[in-house]
Amino acid sequence: MTQDPDTEETSNGLKTRVKRLYKGAEPRSVRFRYGLIVFDAVSILYFIVTAPISVSLTVHMINAVMGIMILLDFSARVWIERNRKRLFLQVHTLADIVVIAVLILDPFLSHNLAFLRILRGLRLIHSYHLLRDLRRDSPFFRAREDAVVAAVNLTVFLFATSSAAYVLFFDHQPGAAAYIDAIYFTVAALTTTGFGDITLPTPLGKLFSIFVMVFGVALFVQLARALFQPQKVRFRCPECGLLRHDLDAVHCKHCGHILKIPTPGAD
Repeated sequence: MTQDPDTEETSNGLKTRVKRLYKGAEPRSVRFRYGLIVFDAVSILYFIVTAPISVSLTVHMINAVMGIMILLDFSARVWIERNRKRLFLQVHTLADIVVIAVLILDPFLSHNLAFLRILRGLRLIHSYHLLRDLRRDSPFFRAREDAVVAAVNLTVFLFATSSAAYVLFFDHQPGAAAYIDAIYFTVAALTTTGFGDITLPTPLGKLFSIFVMVFGVALFVQLARALFQPQKVRFRCPECGLLRHDLDAVHCKHCGHILKIPTPGAD
């Protein structure tokens, strides 16, 4: 059965408009993408705040609405993507699928899966078009991109593991105090401080502690290195493709090609 030409033309026109919103350089498209980031940030904050709150009908309804909104955003991204295989192999895409499933199926699932909603944080910064917009519009981000990305990664890991610890090991006393204990334990394990006042003595708890220490320390070191190492500017060398250079670089360190890195100039 062939598709009606008018319907196909309408579908193609709508797809073009959606693609412009997600990938275009027009001011409206940029505002739309920043709006998505605001929504992502608000949703992540909501997931963090509601982690220790007892499940109620209101929470289920809010979760379902947010799940539908995230599903619409996800469907639009898939619809306009040419290389869908690559899209589905990206970590933040897989995280979105998990978050959507947990939110929409929330009334039918164990509350023990609630911590998976924090994975939505992976979408906050890991978007090529968002990074491009921030590099163009924010001098602060251009100068500190590695530090910002590392901080987001560490924050997502901290709250995801804290929520998992709360659900798995502190949920026998639900509430804000137990959730704070879970965050406190995670930070102590992540920094390998190990005060010893809160420990997880079970085999599962010990394995969880090892996971937090190994991966948390790696992310913490990545953030420290981004903060204290000499700042670099992202500019692709037209000759060899090297992407990172010193702020005042005139020649590429790799091939010696003359660089013309755009700068705002002196005040």
